[in-house]
Amino acid sequence: MLQKIVPNLWFDTQAEEAAQFYISVFGSGRVIDVARYTDAGPGPAGSVMTVEFEIAGQRFVGINGGPQFTFSEAVSFQIDCQDQAEVDHYWDRLTDGGEESMCGWLKDRYGVSWQVVPVGMAELFSGAEPGRTKRAMEAMLTMRKLDIAALRAAADGVAVS
Repeated sequence: MLQKIVPNLWFDTQAEEAAQFYISVFGSGRVIDVARYTDAGPGPAGSVMTVEFEIAGQRFVGINGGPQFTFSEAVSFQIDCQDQAEVDHYWDRLTDGGEESMCGWLKDRYGVSWQVVPVGMAELFSGAEPGRTKRAMEAMLTMRKLDIAALRAAADGVAVS
């Protein structure tokens, strides 16, 4: 079945490079198609216009549209991680050449924003127990990369050394 909604990512000239990078980060994926500019332009004839690719079962299109538009934190991709090792993997790979932000957010080397989030976060921040939620939130606000053990300990009111 075709994916009904396909995110399109606007790059200056790095769409193909970015697709290969994301495939390597997630360890599964493929380039589906590469379309090239013709003499009609607007890019140089033969240069990459679009790259359709898939990572972790999600299709994307990268377009080399030029420098007019850049990414912002207004749109991000959330990565749900099963454990701290997975959080660490994605964080380390995506911040390589990028920049860390707060509370599990980062920008990769292309300026795309990601949220690297351990599963179970909803339980910590559901508000069912206001004291737990407050402690977990206070701990998260001090973090860049999320530390699952520290978040759970804070929620439980246990001091972390």
